[in-house]
Amino acid sequence: MHLITPLEKFYQFEEEKAHQTFLRQAHNSQWIHYSWKRVGNEARRMAAYIQSLKLPKQSKIAILSENCAHWIIADLAIMMSDHISVPLYPTLQNDVVKYCLEHSETKILFVGKAPKWEEQKKIVSKTVKKIHFPFWEKEGCDNWEDLIENIQPVTKNYIPKLSDLVTIIYTSGTTGMPKGVMHHYKAFAFAATALLEEINNLGLLTEHERFLSFLPLSHIAERMLVEMGGLYAGAPISIAESIEKMPENLRDTQPTVFLAVPLIWTRMQNKILQRLPQKRLDTLLSIPFLSDLIRKKIKENAGLASAKFIISGAAPIPVALINWYEKLGIDIYEAYGMSENCAYSHGNRPGQRKVGSVGITMPGADCKISDEGEILVKSHCTMLGYYKEAEKTKETITKDGYLRTGDMGEIDEEGYLKITGRIKELFKTDKGKYVAPAPIELELSKNVLIAQICVVGSNLKQPMALIVLEEGLELSKEEIEESLLQTLSEVNATLDNHERIAKFVILKDAWTVENNLITPTMKVKRNVLEKQFDEDFLKWQGKKDIKVIWE
Repeated sequence: MHLITPLEKFYQFEEEKAHQTFLRQAHNSQWIHYSWKRVGNEARRMAAYIQSLKLPKQSKIAILSENCAHWIIADLAIMMSDHISVPLYPTLQNDVVKYCLEHSETKILFVGKAPKWEEQKKIVSKTVKKIHFPFWEKEGCDNWEDLIENIQPVTKNYIPKLSDLVTIIYTSGTTGMPKGVMHHYKAFAFAATALLEEINNLGLLTEHERFLSFLPLSHIAERMLVEMGGLYAGAPISIAESIEKMPENLRDTQPTVFLAVPLIWTRMQNKILQRLPQKRLDTLLSIPFLSDLIRKKIKENAGLASAKFIISGAAPIPVALINWYEKLGIDIYEAYGMSENCAYSHGNRPGQRKVGSVGITMPGADCKISDEGEILVKSHCTMLGYYKEAEKTKETITKDGYLRTGDMGEIDEEGYLKITGRIKELFKTDKGKYVAPAPIELELSKNVLIAQICVVGSNLKQPMALIVLEEGLELSKEEIEESLLQTLSEVNATLDNHERIAKFVILKDAWTVENNLITPTMKVKRNVLEKQFDEDFLKWQGKKDIKVIWE
């Protein structure tokens, strides 16, 4: 496999597709088009400006913004000027932003669409140069457009070595301060090239691919599949205006390759069922000829009419949800990876799909299960290590180069990997028996009324499930309880006595990034949630005859 850096790929398409659209930005309900040439011109001018600052070689430059065209343009400019990008989620708490900027020794901070900026800016050191993107003017920041207006673009095509450091990605983390994952250009090049070759071998790749970006580009999966995928495929990337307008932008874009997380799939299902209740949907799908028309209409309205490769990642997706979509003609392929290996590890794909698993290893990746049941993975995409954390690096990468994922799993006789839980999430009930909450949560999540769930039970007689209901349910309290109790009965019948869920606790407030109960990649912060409600657990447990508690 011949590997070239993202910059070399960009230079190729900047010349070959100069006037074709590369980035398509939704803004104020309109699309702004950026050709390959325009992207190159802006990136080269910003690279020239960065070079004029005479920063030490391979300085760290951070990006704090929701997805936008200039997120990707800034990323290219950082590469062109021989520096290292530090992407940061714009929703991070102030202390985390402060830690990441100081830990990475960031010299420049690009700021774009950042809802928390008024608070975050107070903790940014005055020594850090701040530059705001077009459309999102920020007081105290230099204006991107003003800086590049009268500067000549770099004309020499800088080409980094594959062994050079390209980025430090601070993991969103469900516990403690994030760690800085270091990746070299080879990891990016291998992941993008191998993935596209795999898609091409399946006969899915054409010259007319379309990507939609709406998950955070600060997250490795979106950055690799969408930013690097579009860059290496020479395909246009449409960038959603917001998570609220994503469905509308998705319908307009009709991407051919699409990545989402389970929460998005659940929300999309809920929207479909609001228009077509399940009984009516089942009836329509049972009628010959009409069923094909219904499926086509649903896929068009969902924005997935042209999608050939639909991926779910970042968190486990319930088997029932995958099966539900399959009845609509929408095949979801669950994949597995993490920041520490460029999200390149396992995946289901057309012709090689086993629902309930995260697929087989990707080309060039190797996987085994440790004696403790932990998933160990090795490939060219394994991180160089954690920035300034030699001991943690040593703990995470084995002597023979395998990455300790922290996930527990099983590999079946056909090579399909099934995730069975997180090692650190295991808890003991007061009987001293271990419970792995993730598989139980996955089974309970098949109930479409449940939007968010967390099974807790450390030192309790029996585990219980904290849940948040889907919004806009037009059901009575009695109907909701009946549905939940039916699911509880079905799932408990499959569990050992010590694992069985004693009750549901319905919480009224959703878990969001803003209230610090989920990460930017929508994983539940179990330890934060448990700490918040710790004093209530015994009270809830004491209500012995009540199976559903409304808080």
